Amino acid sequence: MPRQAKEANLSTREARGRLAIAHKPYFRSLDEGLHIGYRKSNSGTAWLVRWYVGKGNYKTANLDARPDDVLTADGATVLKWSQAQAAARKFFEAKQREDVGLDAEQPTGPYTVKNALTDYMAAYRRKGGKAVERTQWAIDALLLPSLGDVVLGVLKRRKIEQWLDGMATTAPRLRTKPGKAQKFRQADYSPEAIRRRRSSANRILTILKAALNHAHHERKVSSNDAWVTVKAFREVDGARIRYLSDKESVLLVNCCKAEFKPLAQAALLTGCRYGELVALVASDYNTDAGTIHIRVSKSGKPRHVVLTDEGKMFFKNMTTGKAGKAVIFVKDDGTRWGQSHQQRPFKAAVAKAKLAALTFHELRHTYASRLVRAGAHLSVIAAQLGHTDTRMVEKHYGHLAPSYVADTVRATFTSLGIVEESNVVPLAGRP
Repeated sequence: MPRQAKEANLSTREARGRLAIAHKPYFRSLDEGLHIGYRKSNSGTAWLVRWYVGKGNYKTANLDARPDDVLTADGATVLKWSQAQAAARKFFEAKQREDVGLDAEQPTGPYTVKNALTDYMAAYRRKGGKAVERTQWAIDALLLPSLGDVVLGVLKRRKIEQWLDGMATTAPRLRTKPGKAQKFRQADYSPEAIRRRRSSANRILTILKAALNHAHHERKVSSNDAWVTVKAFREVDGARIRYLSDKESVLLVNCCKAEFKPLAQAALLTGCRYGELVALVASDYNTDAGTIHIRVSKSGKPRHVVLTDEGKMFFKNMTTGKAGKAVIFVKDDGTRWGQSHQQRPFKAAVAKAKLAALTFHELRHTYASRLVRAGAHLSVIAAQLGHTDTRMVEKHYGHLAPSYVADTVRATFTSLGIVEESNVVPLAGRP
């Protein structure tokens, strides 16, 4: 972080006249990490500019003009206080362009957070990022309105922290027609609602930091001090996993409308995500192996999901008579299910079943939780869900298998023979 400079009153010739002749210049802050300086020596006076370059270091340069201590300011060779401030900022912007390899005379404005986000998304697409649409939405909706116009060279840590705090205290957004004022849900200040908002804010902060780090790596800005020390909210990722009992699962499926019912059944039988299910074609079901092939997943890696006998029967019924490239799950009118099309029919089914609020994704949780409670090994569950290792499974579902852990310990850790059996019987009502 840039250190705090001792402030001097440089705003008038009278104030500067009261300053003592000194070896070191006097400074006044313009922005965080940017100062205007005034040198007063036996040989005369001069305006300076000083800017922070990271790791506690500054660079200093003279402005090509003198203070109006004796001569009247002309805006060119002699500058008054306001003119000197403008010249210092212009000099700093020119140095910023020079540092990133741009021509100082190139007709371009200061490099902003918006520029950094745009360049980051271009690089993200080139590298084959798997969440392009979702990341771009977060940038457009949650980052650009508050931070987009901020010049990256003068971005302050406090500005980012204020944005992060605002993200965590703002009610969730509602779908709003283009051109209309954004609508929000009613504010919920329960501990779980606060945890969810802070967790969401952390995810968007990750995107912002990735973009700013990319800009720093590309030498678009000389220092990363403004964001490197911004801390995410702690202990907010321990989500309470909601899952259905077998009875609730049957009730929910029976409350789904006919065209939507197969999607709910498939999610409960496979643990697949909505996007994975609606992308399935008939040839993805392998009758001999009893599996479905997920060609494109969130992780970017294909996988085969093993089906139970019930699952094989379901997919056999869903694919009979369909050509290999025919989409398995379609609406009644033959059109495909699109992005977020599951939300309204699923919400209606949950309401009809009179269940506590949940999302389609929690059918995936239900599938995984059922396997955990049945004693399936976590590595098997991770493979079925498409996780590269068991960490996510342990994080979200490990606590659901205490009986499995207990049974395993008791079955494998046999008696040592070091405790004698007692015939003492405790009295009723006593421990």
